[in-house]
Amino acid sequence: MKSWIEISSTKLVENLRAVQSVAGTSVETLAVVKANGYGHDATVIAPVLESGGARWLGVTDVEEGARVRQILGHGGTRILVMCGMDLSDAPQIVAHGLTPIVWTPEHIGAMERAARGVGHRASVHLEIDTGMSRQGIAIGTELDKVLERLAASRWVSCEGVMTHLACAESAPGTPGSAVTAAQRKRFAAALEQVTAAGIKPELIHMGNTSAVDEGSTMKWIRDAAKKLGARAMVRTGLGLYGDTLSLEGEATAALHPRLSPVLTWKTRIIGLRDIPAGATVGYGATFTAQKPMRLALLPVGYADGFRREASSGVGNGWVMLAGRQAKVIGRVSMNLTVVDITGRKNIAMGDEVVLLGEGVTADDHARWCHTIPYEILCGLRGHVHLA
Repeated sequence: MKSWIEISSTKLVENLRAVQSVAGTSVETLAVVKANGYGHDATVIAPVLESGGARWLGVTDVEEGARVRQILGHGGTRILVMCGMDLSDAPQIVAHGLTPIVWTPEHIGAMERAARGVGHRASVHLEIDTGMSRQGIAIGTELDKVLERLAASRWVSCEGVMTHLACAESAPGTPGSAVTAAQRKRFAAALEQVTAAGIKPELIHMGNTSAVDEGSTMKWIRDAAKKLGARAMVRTGLGLYGDTLSLEGEATAALHPRLSPVLTWKTRIIGLRDIPAGATVGYGATFTAQKPMRLALLPVGYADGFRREASSGVGNGWVMLAGRQAKVIGRVSMNLTVVDITGRKNIAMGDEVVLLGEGVTADDHARWCHTIPYEILCGLRGHVHLA
């Protein structure tokens, strides 16, 4: 086995409960397991989250939703398809008991036909575009058309109304907070349109992990939901897995200190080598030994998610070996990486190496690559199991 990923079910549930506690007891928590659980394997972690009390899970698309539904069965856990829907997806959405996000009359028509075909109503969540310009319907005339279609439908019910924040990590007083304020204003106007159309959603949601961590928007959404007689919901992904984005501005993180990473990515040493001063290492001969060195070879590279930007002289990445850093030497290649173990005793073939975990975090990897931890976690390749 080239590499494997160990998941702590205990830490995963503790993180879920931390989110629930910080968001508030009146707020429903949707546990986001899309993109294969951010690299944690949705089919492995979904049952853990369900047993830990998550009543809603969020998936990427109907295929991922079907896999998660097969693992969980048709119990009480709800599954929201978060990344839109193709009209041809509607029959499978209904067959697997999934709930789609919709924002066009065509979406609603497809869901009506699928629901009518099986003889029972289908629930949907309506997304409002308040400033992301991705998914969602704009407020005003276009929204009125969608609401009219929903209000008249015999087969589709609008269970939730939602939007998505562009700058949730921005605290009051920052430029991003002005964007959030504008989004809240637009969402409030949309909710007035929803009410005027005679639709009474059960759930209202717009917050993610950063919104829970920053805090101010959560109070707003709780108040907005209460005004409508609905329940607020938060969609949290990264927080479940033990991380958050850094907050911008003067803000105290409410969630981050209570989280623990749940994933450890490991491999084993498959080669040991001594090289003399002057020897070069890896493609492009970008590293030249200034003294005799001892190197260890690892069977992972950028094809497995250990990014090329971790190469020495670029991101200067490292791994953890026996509790100490071992720095990457030369370029990370497709399936192999070399690390420095010069002067280290008792290092042997087959020894475990931590690629991501204690001592080398997703934030470390993200810093080497000038990206965010989301991208790092989603790019991991390895067999996943509960530790």
